[in-house]
Amino acid sequence: MHTLCARGTMKPEITAAVGFLSRFLRVKGHVNDRQVQTFNQSLQDILSEQYKHHWFPDRPCKGSGYRCIRINHKMDPLVGQAGQRIGLTIQQLYLLLPSELTLWVDPFEVSYRIGEDGSICVLYESVPCPVGMPTMATAGSPSGHGMLGSPMVDSRHSCKEELMVMGRTSPSKNYNMMTVSS
Repeated sequence: MHTLCARGTMKPEITAAVGFLSRFLRVKGHVNDRQVQTFNQSLQDILSEQYKHHWFPDRPCKGSGYRCIRINHKMDPLVGQAGQRIGLTIQQLYLLLPSELTLWVDPFEVSYRIGEDGSICVLYESVPCPVGMPTMATAGSPSGHGMLGSPMVDSRHSCKEELMVMGRTSPSKNYNMMTVSS
């Protein structure tokens, strides 16, 4: 856990998402540390460039589908691009990464789902705050509570919660959650 005031910079969210994907390469693959570091930096650069005009801290769900990283029957092109920079083919990436993965990179929250009917888990969350006010942010805390037990997320609905409010608690295999955006 670390202290961070989340004012709309996408760096902590991208770092959390890229770190999550990089761990699969490190654990499952025959990828050396230098390759993992290069993949990590490449994907951070690619996502930062891709998201720079699609990042809306005042409306976190806006652009959510655009920022969604999706691996299913097709490799996410941004992940594929970073993999190719370290010499991995798309087929090798399929072996190293989950075969069904959805990763949402939204302002103040990064979450993922493995499998079409899997649970949505939070990797990173923070609370937007006014200038000068520090905010606690946590990585990998599904409870959303900091050291003192205070909630880490404000009362707004996350993009995934909005889908559930609309009646989709476990989407069918034919429903593609990544297309949701405003």
